Amino acid sequence: MEYIGPQAASACEALSDLCLRGGKRLRAALVSTGALCFRKPYDDKLLIDIGAAVELLHTYFLVHDDWMDGDLVRRGGPSAHAVLRRSHGQASGDAAAILAGDWGSAVANAWMAQLPLPPRTLTPVLTAFSRMQRDAVAGQLRDILAKDNDIELTYQLKTASYTVEGPINLGAIVAGATINDLRQIRRFAIPVGIAFQLRDDLIGLFGSTTTTGKPFGSDLRAGKRTAVAVCALERARGSNRRIIAETFGNPRASNRQLKEAVHVIESVGAKSLVEQRIVELLELAERQLRVAPVSAAGRKLLASAASALVLRSM
Repeated sequence: MEYIGPQAASACEALSDLCLRGGKRLRAALVSTGALCFRKPYDDKLLIDIGAAVELLHTYFLVHDDWMDGDLVRRGGPSAHAVLRRSHGQASGDAAAILAGDWGSAVANAWMAQLPLPPRTLTPVLTAFSRMQRDAVAGQLRDILAKDNDIELTYQLKTASYTVEGPINLGAIVAGATINDLRQIRRFAIPVGIAFQLRDDLIGLFGSTTTTGKPFGSDLRAGKRTAVAVCALERARGSNRRIIAETFGNPRASNRQLKEAVHVIESVGAKSLVEQRIVELLELAERQLRVAPVSAAGRKLLASAASALVLRSM
């Protein structure tokens, strides 16, 4: 590798540390699952390389998300911009973190471009990888700028695209999936991906800090328009609405205020409604999977993956 200098190296080390710190590696696992759905011979090492690129792409998104959301903790340790602020100050550290994420994206794309695949396969693989990035960026833009309450469209773009559909597609293309096969997979993957993010919302609000790797109530303090928060704000009235509003987007909200707001969110039925929607989406995905043109082994793996993604405990 070419010499990049100590300044660039510090940013790359922050990125590498976050990537290797932990995580579920579910996207890499879904790459292999996608390949097992079809019968064309494939190389296990190739799938590992694709999975590694997907995980690096995921880390790039995490670095940028943490900075945009003001999150100083990720996976039980400091976020990338928190690390780089220590060395370079706030403004330069934040800029270095954004560039570290960009670096990760560039490296991930370089790894994908060098895959030992024939052009007729490499081209759709690279196209699918590019679409994952484009859709996730579009979803993040909606997350930041959209004023409507179509949270599921945001989650389809921001989460389902590169957490479920994209990784499965990459493995499936390598194993010979056709355009029609990918269209059928999409009908399964999108509801699973949306349900995954809905579950993530619930875990972020009601789960333990050990599970989330983030401080309690961080989503409320940041004013994130999660499905459960939007639902609660729509349903709450009077003092209940005031209690939620006092914490939503308030970085100075105390733990006592946050606990009271979380209790209200549950009491107005927002938690149960989101849980009900998760069940509906999982049932939809299961119906689509029953008619999908995949192998019996692939169908079983996808069903297990959907349950694991959507029914995670808090």
